[in-house]
Amino acid sequence: MLAPMLTLSLLRHAKSSWANLELDDHERPLAKRGAKAIPALAKFIRQEKLRPSLVLCSDAMRTRATLALLLAELGPPAPRVIYDETLYLASPETILAAIARVDDSDPHVLVVGHNPGLHALALELVGEGDRKALAMLAQEFPTGALAVFSFDAASWQEVRNASGHLEQYTTPRLLAS
Repeated sequence: MLAPMLTLSLLRHAKSSWANLELDDHERPLAKRGAKAIPALAKFIRQEKLRPSLVLCSDAMRTRATLALLLAELGPPAPRVIYDETLYLASPETILAAIARVDDSDPHVLVVGHNPGLHALALELVGEGDRKALAMLAQEFPTGALAVFSFDAASWQEVRNASGHLEQYTTPRLLAS
């Protein structure tokens, strides 16, 4: 009998705007360039059959806007969405703790968050994968980057460092080429 497989997607918010320097960091909106990158990402998610069952999203303006545009482009069925204030600029440990609280009936979770925590978590979780994708992930996790991991686990509480298989890694620049 095959072991259950869990899928975790980590998405860094799209490019945000620094036009209004008086705005609190939490309230920064997306830049036009960020919003324009979302349709290609949605197309990639559809083509690769990476639609999540649950989304954990930072409550910052730029992560919420990224997710809203992405879900609009993906169309139905919409996943359940939880906006979590603890994911704002969260450490890898905080993100992993939020993932561990997910019900095991959700086989694919998408986390929409921020660096440096998201990139650090991706680097901690990865155990194996395509060498080229691993090298790119090790180098950078720019705005709009998406890393998708599979775990040979029955429960989100079983997800451990170096236990993930990097299934996909892409960035807006890779999607545009």
